[in-house]
Amino acid sequence: MSDLVQLTKDNDIAIITVNNPPVNALSPGVPEGISEAIEQIDKDPTVKAAVLMGAGKTFVAGADIKEFGKITSGKTERGIAFVPLLKRIEDCSKPVVMAIHGTAFGGGLELAMAGHYRVAAPTAQVGQPEVKLGIIPGAAGTQRLPRLAGVAKAVEMCADGNPIKAKEALSLGIVDKLIDGDLLTGAVAFAREVAGKPARKTRERNEKLGTPEQNAAIFAAARDAARKKARGLMAPLAAIDAVEAATKLPFDQGVEAERKLFTECLFSDQSKAMIHVFFGEREVAKVPDVPKETPIIPVNSAAVIGAGTMGGGIAMVFANAGIPVLLREADQAALDRGLNTIRKNYDNSVKKGRFTQQYMDERMALIKPTLSYDGFESVDMVVEAVFEGMALKKQVFGDLDKICKKGAILASNTSTLSIDEIASATSRPGSVIGTHFFSPANVMRLLEIVRGKATSKEVIATCMQLSKKLGKVGVLVGNCRGFVGNRMFGPYRREAQFLVEEGAGIEAVDKAMYDFGMAMGPLAVGDLAGLDVGWRIRKEFKHLEKPGVRQPLAEDRLCEMGRYGQKTGAGWYKYDENRRAILDPVVEENIRKWAAEAGVKQHAILKEEIVDRLIYALVNEGARILAEGFALRAVDIDIIYLTGYGFPAHRGGPMWYADTVGLKKVYDRISEFHKQHGELWEPAPLLKRLAEEGKSFAGFIKEPSAAA
Repeated sequence: MSDLVQLTKDNDIAIITVNNPPVNALSPGVPEGISEAIEQIDKDPTVKAAVLMGAGKTFVAGADIKEFGKITSGKTERGIAFVPLLKRIEDCSKPVVMAIHGTAFGGGLELAMAGHYRVAAPTAQVGQPEVKLGIIPGAAGTQRLPRLAGVAKAVEMCADGNPIKAKEALSLGIVDKLIDGDLLTGAVAFAREVAGKPARKTRERNEKLGTPEQNAAIFAAARDAARKKARGLMAPLAAIDAVEAATKLPFDQGVEAERKLFTECLFSDQSKAMIHVFFGEREVAKVPDVPKETPIIPVNSAAVIGAGTMGGGIAMVFANAGIPVLLREADQAALDRGLNTIRKNYDNSVKKGRFTQQYMDERMALIKPTLSYDGFESVDMVVEAVFEGMALKKQVFGDLDKICKKGAILASNTSTLSIDEIASATSRPGSVIGTHFFSPANVMRLLEIVRGKATSKEVIATCMQLSKKLGKVGVLVGNCRGFVGNRMFGPYRREAQFLVEEGAGIEAVDKAMYDFGMAMGPLAVGDLAGLDVGWRIRKEFKHLEKPGVRQPLAEDRLCEMGRYGQKTGAGWYKYDENRRAILDPVVEENIRKWAAEAGVKQHAILKEEIVDRLIYALVNEGARILAEGFALRAVDIDIIYLTGYGFPAHRGGPMWYADTVGLKKVYDRISEFHKQHGELWEPAPLLKRLAEEGKSFAGFIKEPSAAA
């Protein structure tokens, strides 16, 4: 018996325990151990039935994701003979009861479905989340699930990848009984009840597989939904095809069809990208020079300064995490406006059934509005979210320095300004850090955590850990203009404007990016965020512009016309009362006029050039950021773009995408743009070097001594 699987007995009931902490993943050794245990149970005349369960906090949470990388790189065959093992369990001459607590996801649910019965703790969850990694269930999950849960639910679970709770699993027939109290005791009692009775094999249950007429409507609707919700993704459609195979083919042929689809998905660029993202979200939490044992400052209370869009959203983030928060504004009208917006946001969530009224009331009670600094002396952390101007921010931090207790974290939600300069207004620069939330703060998952020269390791470690509690993905970045996300976003949006000025249609630019997989096109994003925000920043930094270098002009001119985007009903587009975008001939006419005045010749531009110029503008700037040490690793940049800027997960982030295309190809294309469009396109030295050496961004590690 493998060390990872133990076999014990409770009189006539055998107990198989999977013990592979932390989540009992199906790593090599686990399937073999289960197989051996089943063999012994079959031969042992004193055993009447068996229970299989997981030790510790969970049943089997799923496959070992690291194994997928080994398969695609040719290091192992399709790991373990898992499909035959599941048949072996079904063919056991004694009933096998699967006892589920915690989670049975992916391979864990596939294992559970091979049992003759399933019992579960009321808190358990089951699911087939493989699509979230760009793959589909690969061990007959798409074949057994419809036999237990019916076709419609199996399609939904395999194509969306969302888990369901034990109670729903019971009502669907995935689980046979919920066990209150001790799971093992209940499972053994259940096993005794079914011992000696004929047990059905899941693979032979066909009564829920529906008729071709019923199924046709289910599959058509599911494919429609997948094309809308999971634009450009292979795996959800492959999962639907695999479940359809279960309804049309005998079990063994269905398993074969699933295996083919699984292999296609696993070896695709999409799956490699999504597995990169899965590990990337864990990787970004590690900061090489901030050790695991760094002491954490407890954050049990907070304050936010500014109740505008960002401040209100940040207050909600703290309240949603159960942390009481003071919300300060300079005048009553602004404070009331801020609170009304918060209330409206919560109200909408209650109407949509996301929250209960009680949850909303509890959260609202945690947000205490104030016009003064009373109470600030006792909070553990303050986040400043005032207007993006250096003078105002320094004044606020000067005030906080006088009021806040020693050891309180003083954070700024600036999106572009220097954390070091802000910290210079205090006598405790070690306590100052940037926490750049993304709008809307209560929805967006990204939190850029900006390290100043003096920021202490305790403050960094605390904010990295706090980001998890706040439901955010915290990524540590260095202190440069625009940090990582916005510094790269500048060239991206600059090229979008240049393309329009050179003759590409406004809609054509947005559509090219939308079709690439971005959540929105760059011009539509500008309208949503407010064109005046960038306009204000450009005015503040005007003195840094190099004379003689081409600057985009359309957006500033639109602002001069009072067209700030959705909030004024007009920006690049016109907006109706439902905020639907409509092309505006006035803008197109003006752009032609402005281009002619600036001596820019307009011409037809292909979609391919639009995509290359926008994405490679991101990549080239990302390469500079990486070389300068403002991002720790290429994956940090990828995660920032995936969680904060709507970059498509199936392309893995801008740096991963460039690696997929091949850095030599990317470098050559950027060199072409350099020749055509001048110095703004000068290739980043790191990109040039990696392209010449045949290396990738993913493999690049910055020497720590030079890190910013």
